[in-house]
Amino acid sequence: MKTYLVPVDFSHAADHAAEFAAALSHQTDVDRIVLLNAYYVSVYETILPNPDMVLVKEEEIEQNVADRLRKLENLKRKLAKKVKPGVEIITHLNRTHLLRAVIENTLSREADLVILGSRGNSSNDDALLGSHVIKISKASPVPVIVVPPAYSFETIKRVVVACDFNKVTETVPLDALKKILANKKLELLVVNVDNKTRHNNEADAERMAEETALYTMLKEFNPQYFYINQPDIINGILQFATEKDAQLVIALPHKYSFLQSLLHNSVSQQLAESSAAPVLMLK
Repeated sequence: MKTYLVPVDFSHAADHAAEFAAALSHQTDVDRIVLLNAYYVSVYETILPNPDMVLVKEEEIEQNVADRLRKLENLKRKLAKKVKPGVEIITHLNRTHLLRAVIENTLSREADLVILGSRGNSSNDDALLGSHVIKISKASPVPVIVVPPAYSFETIKRVVVACDFNKVTETVPLDALKKILANKKLELLVVNVDNKTRHNNEADAERMAEETALYTMLKEFNPQYFYINQPDIINGILQFATEKDAQLVIALPHKYSFLQSLLHNSVSQQLAESSAAPVLMLK
């Protein structure tokens, strides 16, 4: 990991995600963290009044931009005390929609990872999960980490990889997973939820995993394999991660996968409310 991109809107959740990025820098080979704020005002807002008959003035826009730049610098100074020595922190204000700003900066800055707060950056303040998380997670060309607002950062020692043993193929982005795991002393727990309760022990899990591409590709990391007999896949994985005191949950994307479930609005809200650990969604 060389560059983290962290979209921020100065909400508590977004600042928390930025602090997570700073803490994570001590465990990775990241070189820089980009703090991105998106501020979009359409041309119509400057020439036509809104329903309250209020017209957005150019002076107000300029003042808003100045305020945002000041807040970005304040956050930068705060994080500078928490990042690994040598990590550069860059601030950037993008005058466009959030999703477009994230995609453009991910590509132009060659970001390796996007780190998001599970709330904030959303027009709906009451939402359990910001609408931005779903949109960015779907569109991002690089992996995305979603950080729950109540999560307290711990050194990542134990990682849960959630997947469907029956649907793991060569197309799974294991290069990205290997890049994350490389040169790190992590305990890797690979789990499949069996909602039909056909398996009930680790021996079954390992035998099933041996038939997949995943088994060979992860062998060097000495993972442990598990089946969970749980009708609710999401809750099963989150409960497993909590019981095993995991500091990160990784979702492998493939058809009918955990990733697709996470990106369903109702399940995503459940994740944000229930997850005790950040969730990394590979691409």
